[in-house]
Amino acid sequence: MLMSKLHPTHPLRIFWLSTIITIGLGSFVFHEGGLHLTWLFIILVILEVTFSFDNAVINSRVLSRMSRKWQMLFLTVGIFIAVFVVRFVLPILIVMITSNNSFSKVVDIALHKPDEYSHALEMAAPQINAFGGTFLAMIGISYFMNRHKDIHWLGRIESHLAHAGRFENLKIFVMLSIAMLLYATVDHRYHHAVLVASVIATLLHMGLEIFGHIFESKQSSARKLTGMAALMSFLYLEVLDASFSFDGVIGAFAITNNVLLIIAGLGAGAVWVRSLTIYLLRTGTLTKYRYLEHGAHWAILALATVMIAKLYHVEFPEWMVGSLGVTFIVTSIISSILERRHLKKRQIAT
Repeated sequence: MLMSKLHPTHPLRIFWLSTIITIGLGSFVFHEGGLHLTWLFIILVILEVTFSFDNAVINSRVLSRMSRKWQMLFLTVGIFIAVFVVRFVLPILIVMITSNNSFSKVVDIALHKPDEYSHALEMAAPQINAFGGTFLAMIGISYFMNRHKDIHWLGRIESHLAHAGRFENLKIFVMLSIAMLLYATVDHRYHHAVLVASVIATLLHMGLEIFGHIFESKQSSARKLTGMAALMSFLYLEVLDASFSFDGVIGAFAITNNVLLIIAGLGAGAVWVRSLTIYLLRTGTLTKYRYLEHGAHWAILALATVMIAKLYHVEFPEWMVGSLGVTFIVTSIISSILERRHLKKRQIAT
């Protein structure tokens, strides 16, 4: 009753589910493991939100074009996919493929031999980083190499990239060149796996983009996407979430090897990211801060670079990787505020 009286943009109406789920999971963790595990749970939640803050910005942009029904599916079915499928089932499938074990065997290892599972996941890290790094890089490149993009945050850099977008196949050429470079330079034990993962990520991004455009063109007169066009956008969001989560899952093992605790912490964080997406959508934050989307895409490119650098055994502290996204986001918001003030002063002066 109270919720229905609140404005749709009121934080309590948007974040109540995240709060209840986090408190519920936190209470269970406290009951099972006391203050120590509860503290680790809180760290994992913060880790997930920090890593995926820029993800929420991109999500809100895509979600704004989808119908109310698909937005609700993103919050319901999408949360199940994000928590259970992406952060539990998908890593197990990856370990299953790379270790040649059955699904049930890997689940047993994950639940009862977490050190062995962590090691197996680390062994699969090259493929994970190649796929995630390539997919995220494709997102960033596609955004900046857009000849129709006329608002630039980092002046000359973004304007040159947008100008380069007039060559339709340039971004594909860039990503396939990077894939071949990775193949030629990474550890010879992984070069085939890394090449395949990188090419699959490129093809997946291209496929989702192509099918998305096809179905969107059939709804050119519609204000909101529905049907297959909305489904393509929904799948795009889930793949994007998976690309972000892989690095977080591996990084979580540096904090704890308790798989159930990792799922609880990262799962609660994923729900907060979903709620944050809805908050950005309903408050029109992207229109309020004109450079916010730019900052989010630079953050995505930074994370893609970090994931690719890991293929060469270059490791960055988790706090540094997490703060990269936040730094770009905060800086873009400040730039947006300063730009808005500058424009107001010019209007007053004239």
